[in-house]
Amino acid sequence: MPETNSQPPSRPQSVHSSHHSATHDHNDENTPLLSSNNNHNVEAQEQAESSSESSHSPAVARLLRLFQPQSKSPPRWSSLLALFLLCIIAVLIMVLGFLAPSKVQEYAVQAAHFEPTSLSIHSFTTTGVTARIQGDFSMRADNVKDDSVRRFGRFGTWIARKVETGQSSVQVTLPDYKDALLGTAEIPSIVADIRNGHTTHIDFLTELAPGNTDAIRHLAKDYIDGKLQELRVSAEASVPVKSGLINLGRQTVSRAMAFGNDNIPTLPEYKIHKLNFREVQLPDLQRAMVADVSVELGNDYPLDFTIPPLGFAILVDNCHPSQPLIQLADATTPSLSVKPKENLNVSVSGFVRRLPQAFTQACPGSHESPLDILLGGYIHGNDTTVYVRGSDSPSLDTPRWITDLMSDVTVPVPFPGHTFGHLIRNFTLADVHFGLPDPFAEPDSPESNPRISANIKALVALPEEMNFNISVGRVRADADVFYHGSKLGYLDLNKWQKANSSRIDSDNKDEGPLLAVQSAIEKAPLIVTDDDVFTDVLNALLFGGKGVELGIKAEVDVEMETALGQLAVRKIPAEGSVPVKRS
Repeated sequence: MPETNSQPPSRPQSVHSSHHSATHDHNDENTPLLSSNNNHNVEAQEQAESSSESSHSPAVARLLRLFQPQSKSPPRWSSLLALFLLCIIAVLIMVLGFLAPSKVQEYAVQAAHFEPTSLSIHSFTTTGVTARIQGDFSMRADNVKDDSVRRFGRFGTWIARKVETGQSSVQVTLPDYKDALLGTAEIPSIVADIRNGHTTHIDFLTELAPGNTDAIRHLAKDYIDGKLQELRVSAEASVPVKSGLINLGRQTVSRAMAFGNDNIPTLPEYKIHKLNFREVQLPDLQRAMVADVSVELGNDYPLDFTIPPLGFAILVDNCHPSQPLIQLADATTPSLSVKPKENLNVSVSGFVRRLPQAFTQACPGSHESPLDILLGGYIHGNDTTVYVRGSDSPSLDTPRWITDLMSDVTVPVPFPGHTFGHLIRNFTLADVHFGLPDPFAEPDSPESNPRISANIKALVALPEEMNFNISVGRVRADADVFYHGSKLGYLDLNKWQKANSSRIDSDNKDEGPLLAVQSAIEKAPLIVTDDDVFTDVLNALLFGGKGVELGIKAEVDVEMETALGQLAVRKIPAEGSVPVKRS
């Protein structure tokens, strides 16, 4: 911390000189200075003055003698100058300290400006953090609106030049949360130049300690939920102040500040650069899934510190918003180094031992589970939301107060969907046998519809993010059938069909592995929705001689066996062809 080096002021020396001069003048006053015919009057005057001086203190008496008429001795300029300076200082102290404290405080509040250049955390302690704050302090008179306050403040700070504050403790409270304590800061002694336009570089260490944990959690929840339209804080400190050799005593300084919604920092922007799912083997020979995520966080602040290892719980939505969130995974982050105004690259590993039953079972009144909704939205490119909540840290060195603060704070993280292109490729129905409807069947009965028997064959392009074994056990689909671009009807495959799969490594380095899936369907109903198109198909089959080729657009549900059990991925889009021969 820079210290002010200044020469001792000359005013005490002037006061000392005036004391000797006054003593010398007192001796001279005992010598007759007037003519002999006035001696009687002089003696009477001296007796009156002597009786008057006896009623005052010696200091006052010496000051009064300075103004006695001296017709022959030269003026004592040093004594007069010292008295003049003492009077000016007395007037300034009275004006600055007693007559106009409100104006001084108003000027100080409006003109004071602090521009932080760096905030670094030296260490995390059991009660808080030790932080180093660096910045530039200056007084800017242009920020003061009232002309009289601005002129008075500039004059007063020009006289004082520098101010030194002693060690103090600052308490910050939240008026909107029953004046709960937000935190305290221990501020060391600081010397600052308070003249207008002069800049002082501030560099000091401070102890920061969090306050009411429940109030801080409540504040964080309101901020995350978007309910914090304005943040009001109040700071108060009792600060010992002195200027030069003048001790101004301990001053109680308080200030209330309100931050509008535009001035409240927002959550940092982030980009997900990598997402990888892999399978791991547990010590008990069970399998589990790990999701590795690489995230880049924006940092527009002059922060410089190291974040200790942290633990988080990853949660997802339940069937209904009123139901509690479902914890899906535990995530950990390593120790992270934050540099001023540099983006932060974070590697997060989420560990999933098993899928909760509430996550996989169908929601009431629906055929879809929270898992279906989450995976379906992600695969189709829709943004989904996962929730991050603080939990126990993986490191014993992480202070307990950090995990206590984070344990009840849940942050929603929008997770961008990812369209994987055509996940299902070469979707075809091979060895198709087309059965005509029974002419004697009852209308709207299953036998009144054509039937198709075939082998479903498909190549599933596995996303490069999914680096774990997958085995397809069952498939089903909602498939629309077309003929020459016109819709013929739809193929009823709403029942699960047994399937088998095998992994195929792609020869193309730009493509990931493929999964060959095959399933047999027997006499699946083809529900005709356009009789004219159906007539054209029959004519082509009966009189064309070579069969017909139908087009198909389907949404396929695939049930897979993974390390976490059975997963169903629903409504995967697929397109293909159906070559039909008369059976």
